[in-house]
Amino acid sequence: MQTQEQLHEFLTTSIGEPLGLDDDYFELGLVNSLFALELIKFVEHRFGITIEVADLDLDHFRTINRLSDFVAAKTDTVSRP
Repeated sequence: MQTQEQLHEFLTTSIGEPLGLDDDYFELGLVNSLFALELIKFVEHRFGITIEVADLDLDHFRTINRLSDFVAAKTDTVSRP
C-alpha cells in the first residue's frame, strides 16, 4: 500500500469523514491539536521517520497530499503515482 493510501485510510478512519487528497482537515475543523499529535505519532511509527521540531510546520500536515510529500521527502521516496 502506498504512502498516500495509508495516510488516507488512517485519516478517514480516525476522523470518520470522507476526505479528498487535498482537503485541509485542519481548516475544515475536522481535527484539533490533540489529533495533530496522534497524526505525528502515527507517521513516525508507520513510516519509520523522526519528525523534528523544524518539521513541525502545519503546512506539511494540512492535507493527505502534502503529508505524503513530506513523508516522501523524509524517506527519499516517490509519494505519488
